[in-house]
Amino acid sequence: MAGEVQLGEVAEIIMGQSPPGETYNERGYGLPFFQGVADFNYRHPTPRVFCTAPSRIALPGDILLSVRAPIGRVNVADRRSAIGRGLSIIRPRDPEDGRYIEFVLRMLETAWQAIEGSGSVFGNATRKDLETLRVPWPSADARRAIAHILGTLDDKIELNRRMIETLEAMARALFKSWFVDFDPVRAKMEGRWQRGQSLPGLPAHLYDLFPDRLVDSELGEIPEGWEVGTLGDLAGLFGGYAFRSKDWTQRGVPVVKIGSVKPGIVDLAAVSYVSEDVAKEAERFRLSPGDLLIGMTGYVGEVGLVPPTDNPPLLNQRVGKFVLEKPGTVALSFLYCLTRLPAFKSQVESKAHGTAQANVSAEGVLSIQTIVPPKSPRDQFNRFMNPVLDRILSNYGESRTLAALRDALLPKLIRGEIRVKDAERFLKERGL
Repeated sequence: MAGEVQLGEVAEIIMGQSPPGETYNERGYGLPFFQGVADFNYRHPTPRVFCTAPSRIALPGDILLSVRAPIGRVNVADRRSAIGRGLSIIRPRDPEDGRYIEFVLRMLETAWQAIEGSGSVFGNATRKDLETLRVPWPSADARRAIAHILGTLDDKIELNRRMIETLEAMARALFKSWFVDFDPVRAKMEGRWQRGQSLPGLPAHLYDLFPDRLVDSELGEIPEGWEVGTLGDLAGLFGGYAFRSKDWTQRGVPVVKIGSVKPGIVDLAAVSYVSEDVAKEAERFRLSPGDLLIGMTGYVGEVGLVPPTDNPPLLNQRVGKFVLEKPGTVALSFLYCLTRLPAFKSQVESKAHGTAQANVSAEGVLSIQTIVPPKSPRDQFNRFMNPVLDRILSNYGESRTLAALRDALLPKLIRGEIRVKDAERFLKERGL
C-alpha cells in the first residue's frame, strides 16, 4: 500500500488571478489566457483569449487544476500562459514527479465532485483545500514507473486526438475548396488549370468533373449545371425513441441523448442507460458506428458521428439520425462535411423555435437550402474522404479503449494491486 503526503508538501500551489479586462484580446497579443475548464482540451488547453498584462503565469509542464465548478478537472500547460481565477497552478517541487501527480489528480477528480456536491467547498476550492489534499505517494521508483506506464497510454491517446484533428481538417478543407469556394471552377475560369495538367489538390483526371463557369442563383454564384435544393434532396432524417422516465437505469444499454451529441464525434461517455427489456422495445432505434446524428433540442445543429463501440447505443427522442439510403443520396463524407460547416449550424438555429429551450423539427432541418452538386464530383469526394472518416472513427475507438485501460490501471497501480512489472509486460505485449 502506498503512503500518503499532502499535496502542498510535493508541489507549490499558485492560485490564478485574472488580469485587467482591458488587457484581453483575441488577436494573439501577449500570453494565452486560460480562465477555466472551457479552455481545456484532452491534455493541454486551447488558446482562445490572450492578455498583455498577466497576473499569474504558468510555465510549460505546470499542472492546471480547476478550482471553480466543475472542480478538479486537470490539464497541463504546454507553453507560458496567464491563469485566471478559475484555475490553480500545481507546480511539482521535483519536475520528475509531474506526470505522476497529474495522473493522481485525475484519479481524484471524482472525489472533488463528491465534495463539491456536498456543498462543503461552496463551489470553489481554496489554496488550503489544495495544500492539504492527501495524495498517494509510493517510492520514487514506483512513481516514475507508474507515470511511464500510464504516460505511454496517454501519449498514444493524444497522438490519436491530434491525428483526428488533422484528418478532419483535411476533409473539411477539401470540401470547402470544391463545394463552397469553387476553387476548381475558378482555376479553370482563370486559365490556371488546363486539361491534362495537375494542380495541388486537383489531379488531372478530375478536370472534367467541374464546369468552367459560375452562374447566378438565389444563393449567389454557383458552378454552371449545379442546382440549388434543400437538405431533404440529399438525405432523410430519422427521429429517436420516446423513452419514459421509468425506463432509465444505472447501467445496461446506452442511449444517446441530446447532451451526447458533441461536434464531430458523439460522446459515448455522456449517455444514459435502459434495461435490456426496454431496449428490445426500441430495437429499431439501435445505432451503428458511422451514423451521423444531429441535435434537435438545446444544442440544435450540432452534428457528430457514432464511434465504434462494443455496446451499440439506442437513439433518444430530440436527436435525429440522417438517413442515407434514399435513391441518389450523398454518401457519408459529403454529408458530414456539409453539416459541419458553421453556416449549416447557423441555418439550423434560424429554423428553431421555443423560448425556454430551442428546438427544431425534422422538416425544418430538411428544408435548409443548399447547393446540390452533380453526382460525379460528390462521388469523387466520397472516394477520397470515406477512408479518412473511417480512420477518424477507428482512431477514436482505439483511444476510448486505451483510456478505459488507463483509468482501470491507475488506482490499481497506485494501491499496489497490480505490480509495475506486470503492467509493463502487458503494454509491451500489445506493442505500446
